[in-house]
Amino acid sequence: MFAVELQNVTKRFGTLAAVDDLSLTVPAGSVYGFIGPNGSGKTTTLRMIMRIIYPNHGSIRVLGEDVIGKGAATDRVAYLPEERGLYRTMKVREIIRFYAELKGYRNPRADIARWLERMGLSDWSDKKVTALSKGMAQKVQFICTVIARPELVILDEPFTGLDPVNAALFIDTILDLKRGGATVILSTHDMSVAEKMCDSIFMIFKGKKVLDGPLDGIQDAYGTDTIRVRVETNGHRLDGIPGVTGVVDFGRYQELRVRDGTDPQAILEHLMKLGTVRHFEQARPSLHDIFIRIAGPEAQEVQHA
Repeated sequence: MFAVELQNVTKRFGTLAAVDDLSLTVPAGSVYGFIGPNGSGKTTTLRMIMRIIYPNHGSIRVLGEDVIGKGAATDRVAYLPEERGLYRTMKVREIIRFYAELKGYRNPRADIARWLERMGLSDWSDKKVTALSKGMAQKVQFICTVIARPELVILDEPFTGLDPVNAALFIDTILDLKRGGATVILSTHDMSVAEKMCDSIFMIFKGKKVLDGPLDGIQDAYGTDTIRVRVETNGHRLDGIPGVTGVVDFGRYQELRVRDGTDPQAILEHLMKLGTVRHFEQARPSLHDIFIRIAGPEAQEVQHA
């Protein structure tokens, strides 16, 4: 069963095809990752799913219903946009109740108390939104999004600006929504979060789908041409090693992309000449590396060559 189905969807703004002949299915009860560089068509796609805008061509079904030609999103769907916004003069408890009632939830008092406690905001329930820090306001908006127990939750960059403790709280809460039967579409630029949380990954680039499916399958499709290392090189560069075609530097460790047929032991021997090898692992490419291969500067140069 699918929570969302798009078939040959195209959305144009003038001569620009923001989304071009896109088809995808979001399995019900999953965390489905939306990734892609800025301007790739992610937010346009999410807004079409939400019925905020409509496609020029194609069909969209959400929770079994055809959305084309209908009005605002149903009460079964909730959306946390990347652009945050709350009524700043309202009190925290009042604004959560307001959003609950907008979605048809008429007696949310117990759920409001439970969510405020979970998010560490019980002592702030009678404070105005203007008194909240940015992180607190983000937690309030998240509560407003999920308070009415939606079946489909669309989160656009929910971790932006959160410290590690609150990011971990959001991750745990999102996974709880999934465990409770909800479907979560998660749009994020944080590849490590997408890699850890999402059952399936969808990537859009220049309006077209370039990845779609479980992460294991996506990584398998890109082969085993990656070696993950941690080396104390005393300043020596790693991109000059014979057989290494690219290096992604994460600071504490590096991912080496190697040419087909290259002997990993030969690379290890070369690394040992450059410094002390603390870690050496043959691995599938990370989602971050796959993203860079598709949308990074090198990929751009190849496409324009």
